[in-house]
Amino acid sequence: MTALTDHAKNLLARALCGRQPALPAKVWLGLGTGGSDPSGLTGEPIGAGYARQPATFTGTGMQRNAAAIRFTFTAAVGTLTHIGLFDAPSGGNPLTWSALATPATLNAPGTLTIPAESLTLLAD
Repeated sequence: MTALTDHAKNLLARALCGRQPALPAKVWLGLGTGGSDPSGLTGEPIGAGYARQPATFTGTGMQRNAAAIRFTFTAAVGTLTHIGLFDAPSGGNPLTWSALATPATLNAPGTLTIPAESLTLLAD
């Protein structure tokens, strides 16, 4: 993921100026149909068993998800094209967003898995 939301840019700017903002202690990954810097991820599914999933990252520069992240759906949700990080399991503040390399179409119940170390985050 490479696009920081406006909220994340403001957090980093304050941190770089020594204003010590409250950085998130945990982050959750979401899926959706779009995204932008002001709003972050958009078009998250409603219902169908969808829930943002906790994500843990590791690395010294580029960050990679430490474990597989699994989304389980109880019904079809259509095509999901984007991912995003948030500072809460629902609501909260968007942190970053990106288009998926390959859109995921879910026309029936099932699971979407992001393998360990395949999701990367690098701020440049």
